[in-house]
Amino acid sequence: MTTTFYDHWRDVPDDTWRWPNFSPAEIACRGTGKLLVNEPALDKLQALRDRLGKPLIVRSAYRSPEHNRAVGGATRSKHMDGAAFDIAMSNHDPVVFEAAARAVGFLGFGFYPRSGFIHADLGPARQWGERFPIRVTSFAEDAPPAREVLGDSRTMKGGGAAGVATLGAAGVEVAQSVLAETQSAVLPLVPYLDTLRWVFIAVALIGIAVTIYARLDDWHRGQR
Repeated sequence: MTTTFYDHWRDVPDDTWRWPNFSPAEIACRGTGKLLVNEPALDKLQALRDRLGKPLIVRSAYRSPEHNRAVGGATRSKHMDGAAFDIAMSNHDPVVFEAAARAVGFLGFGFYPRSGFIHADLGPARQWGERFPIRVTSFAEDAPPAREVLGDSRTMKGGGAAGVATLGAAGVEVAQSVLAETQSAVLPLVPYLDTLRWVFIAVALIGIAVTIYARLDDWHRGQR
């Protein structure tokens, strides 16, 4: 077994630390800052991290004998050998975690569902504690924000109505110009064109209002 002891984790030379997802401070004794680098154990911890593909929150790793006594640890605790890790289950399925830990070579397991962590060590093979309750569902997957179908978009409908109405109002202007040139034939229709133009303008304003409302509502619902 390759082990190296440091009076404080800050004494670890940078070029000797080869476990990229963990720092000396995470592995050091929480009570004294002392650190026993147990390379085979850290290799398995890194292999477990790689296999799971997500962070491991280390609640406890190496414990100095004095700190182990202070926290009521077992007299022959594997933590004092730097060969045990207590890992939080807040971001893991305990069943998946245990299977992965066994696959990379951990042999000893302690289950602490009330405290929310699993103890894993290099052995001998044994286990204690009550397993975590089976979760009915796994962690919910991240869902992208809902997007409206373009044809059903309120913004598009409002904008479309405003556009059509604007074109209609403009068309009335053109029609008036044309009719002015042939007013002798269609003079009785001219008064109604003013009314029609205002109808189109009103529809355009309503369309613009619907567009603004839809965008504000989307913003409130996080669909920008």
